[in-house]
Amino acid sequence: MDPSIQLHLNGALVTVQAPAQTPLLYVLRDECDQHGPRFGCGLGQCGACTVHLDGAALRSCVTPLAAAQGREVTTLDGLAAAWQRKHNANAGDATTLHPVQQAFIDEEAAQCGYCINGWIMTAAALLAQNPNLSDAQLRAGLSGLKCRCGTHLSVLRAIKRAATAMVGARATEAST
Repeated sequence: MDPSIQLHLNGALVTVQAPAQTPLLYVLRDECDQHGPRFGCGLGQCGACTVHLDGAALRSCVTPLAAAQGREVTTLDGLAAAWQRKHNANAGDATTLHPVQQAFIDEEAAQCGYCINGWIMTAAALLAQNPNLSDAQLRAGLSGLKCRCGTHLSVLRAIKRAATAMVGARATEAST
C-alpha cells in the first residue's frame, strides 16, 4: 500500500495515497480533481502545470508529491479563494476572482486557453512578491512560459492591469 501524504490544497487538508515520487501534477488532476494545472511538456519547460507551493510558482509535472507534504498547494481552481482569504475580500463569493484572473478576462488574454494556467499562476506569484515590476522584470519572471497562439501582448497587458489592481488593493488595506 502506498504511503499517505497530507497537503493543504486550496485551503483544505487533503490526504492522498500515492508513491512519494509521483509527479504532483498527476495527483492533483487524477486524485484531487483539479483542472487548472495541465500536462504540457512533462519536462517543466512550458509552464502549463504551474501551481503555487507555499506561494511560490513551480512546475508540478517535475515536482514529486513528497515535496508537498504538509505544505500549502494552490491551484488555479483555488486561486480566487486564496486571494479572498488573504485579503478578507468577499470571502466565499464565487464571483470574486483573483486580480490576475479578472484582468485576463478583461483583456481577453486567452486564445485556446491551454497554457493560460501557467501564465496566471506565474503572474500571480510574481505580483504577490512585487506588483511594481518593470517591463524587464516582468518579462524575466515570465520567461520559459510557452504559448503557441501568440497572445503574449494581451497577456502582458492583463498582467499590468492586475498589478495596478493589486497596488490599489494594498493601498486600500493599508488605509483601513
